[in-house]
Amino acid sequence: MRAGSNLPAVGGYNQAVILDAVRRSADGVSRVEVAASTGLSAQTVTNIVRRLIDDGLIVEAGTRGSGVGKPRTILRLQPHGRFALGVHLDPSVIMVVLLDLAGSVVAHRAIPTPPSATAARTLGRIVRTASALVDSVGVDASRILGVGIAAPGPVDVGAGVVLDPPLLPGWRNVPVRDELARRLALPVLLEKDVTAAAAAELWMDAAGERGDMVFFYYGTGVGAGIVVHGEVLRGVSNNAGDIGSMVVGGGPAAPTHRRWRLGDAMLPRFLVADAITSGVLVGDAETMTTAEVREAFGRLAKARESDPRAASLLEAVAEDIAAGIITLVNALDVDHVVFGGPFFGPVRGLLLERVPPLVNGSPLMVMPHEVIFAESAIGEDVAAIGAACLVLDHALSPRPAGLLIRR
Repeated sequence: MRAGSNLPAVGGYNQAVILDAVRRSADGVSRVEVAASTGLSAQTVTNIVRRLIDDGLIVEAGTRGSGVGKPRTILRLQPHGRFALGVHLDPSVIMVVLLDLAGSVVAHRAIPTPPSATAARTLGRIVRTASALVDSVGVDASRILGVGIAAPGPVDVGAGVVLDPPLLPGWRNVPVRDELARRLALPVLLEKDVTAAAAAELWMDAAGERGDMVFFYYGTGVGAGIVVHGEVLRGVSNNAGDIGSMVVGGGPAAPTHRRWRLGDAMLPRFLVADAITSGVLVGDAETMTTAEVREAFGRLAKARESDPRAASLLEAVAEDIAAGIITLVNALDVDHVVFGGPFFGPVRGLLLERVPPLVNGSPLMVMPHEVIFAESAIGEDVAAIGAACLVLDHALSPRPAGLLIRR
């Protein structure tokens, strides 16, 4: 049975609609244009714009002539009207960022993830780093909307708990949200890292080209952030995007058992171990820290240019990724795939060169459209930025679901 309309929420929804229209207009927009694009009456737009100006969220930025008649006053976002903190909890490095209302990074700082530190000690470091970041740029705490935490799954978003993330020992059933909210005295949102990354791409996509997209996240593990019709898909338990168990088949250059599951096929630690076994690298992958694996993975990627063994290993990765993407595109009918994550950089050239023709030219592709591939424009901080974007999105973006009566 459908829910009824929550009419008291309409005013807040209309305000978010107008703010979103101003935010997405790079050159500024007039009240008349806002009314035309949103379908709201001129009087409603005028009243809401006045409130947004009083709240410091938008500003009047000169006038623009449009032929005959009085020049129109242009509205622009006030980027420093509000801010949001974002944190990416990753096995190799913890990234903390401060974003303004436009989604621009005002400041950021990285904290190496100590392999033996307790969750409580690490949370303490995150709190100190976040506080120092805010102080370093002189932002008034009253203008910070909240904190977003992006963490490896599985997570319990409702309870704000990190359940049992791989490669993060000591983080089982940690109440991250409530603990950080208590220490920072700010609202806190918890989200799965690949979902946060997809939200970042969506928030930054001013042209609206990525409304149906898979964000292919290559980090310490692998995941997919999914966007359909402009909405990030989270799933029943907010843990959608775990694609590591997808069957992709054996690759020619590595042990077969590591090529049946996509997660194992492209896990950086396994690839470094394969490179050591084949003589491309020297070391012991079993005893390497995550940071050391990351450095060794970078050396493996560079070796591809001169060592056929390294080239063969990474070519197999590209084939496996292409197989996984074909399955995702066929299942979801999306037309964009965006690559990103901490481990994507070293293999950027290979994947952007090899994966698109493997996908679009495959006889297994059943979709009647070409898939467009791109690299995240946000960079390695995409999950942390996505976590902060979720705070901005939650506070400022129009949410039709908010108009319905909760039952």
